[in-house]
Amino acid sequence: MHKKLFIPGPVEVRQDVLAQMALPMIGHRSKDASALQHRISDKIKKLFYTDEAILLSTSSGSGLMEGAVRSCTLKRAAVFSIGAFGKRWSEMAESNNVPVDLYEVEWGTATTPELVEKVLSTSQYDLITITHNETSTGLMNPVEEIAAVVKRYPEVVYCLDAVSSMAGTKIEVDKLGVDICITSTQKALGLPPGMAICSFSQKARERAEKVPNRGYYLDLLALYDYIEKKDYQYPSTPSLSHMFALDYQLDRIMEEGLDNRFSRHIEMAEYVRNWARQKFALFADERYLSNTLTTITNTQNIDVAALNKELGVRGYQISNGYGKMKDKTFRIAHMADCTLDEIKDLLSNIDDILK
Repeated sequence: MHKKLFIPGPVEVRQDVLAQMALPMIGHRSKDASALQHRISDKIKKLFYTDEAILLSTSSGSGLMEGAVRSCTLKRAAVFSIGAFGKRWSEMAESNNVPVDLYEVEWGTATTPELVEKVLSTSQYDLITITHNETSTGLMNPVEEIAAVVKRYPEVVYCLDAVSSMAGTKIEVDKLGVDICITSTQKALGLPPGMAICSFSQKARERAEKVPNRGYYLDLLALYDYIEKKDYQYPSTPSLSHMFALDYQLDRIMEEGLDNRFSRHIEMAEYVRNWARQKFALFADERYLSNTLTTITNTQNIDVAALNKELGVRGYQISNGYGKMKDKTFRIAHMADCTLDEIKDLLSNIDDILK
């Protein structure tokens, strides 16, 4: 029995989207492959609200996160963490011998513009990483306020992890001054896992040119140079199946309309939040709640695993808390092609089980 997924990813993928993954292969050095990549890039630029270059990577979002910190840190990176996935960025830097400092805040709270200002004013850093949406805590950072600070430091390359938020909430990459904005297919884009996407600014390119030892597979400058010289082809074979599905799904996203899509996500988020406030409590700071996932504090001390087991019998799956928050919290995702009716259906089943 298939369980309908309400977890932080992978998400439910529509059958018509899955069917695109089964299309016959084309040569990855063909004109058809170039045309496919052109189409994807043009649509991604609209989704990202950017005029900068778009790069694809056959990896998870972590691949491009590692590529960004390694390719574009010349002096020292400052990693701002609001949960499990921000911390991962500092571990990537360390394992690649990139000088890095980690600035963590308590789980459930945001990275403040004041903290970013304090760190950047030391003039020690030439790259920063921010997590836009943290799935361990259900918090969405105030990137508009952070952008105002970062813009005062033009020498700093700004990397944004939008893995679990892009296509589920409005992120105006160029307006925010983001140099490398990263997402991947298995979250709000509504595709299977396996491909990551990023924007790559002129500033990031100029920085990467000065950085020695950028790695090989995840060298963002090499990816950029190759698509420029080879008409939107890649140095190694990309996942064409993901590209077919991405091309198709982006058409569906544009058909829905970006504003309509973002409004649908907010509507679902508010419904889950209101339910959580009545039955439990919200974990994250109420000022910065995620539009794609809600982390709920387990104030009733329910057995989350038992709840999920019973939900599984009924054809649903939610997520326990992440890491140290297991059983203390649980998480309900509301992203991609999920609808408000499906959310209502899930929550009524949870209510019925808890009765």
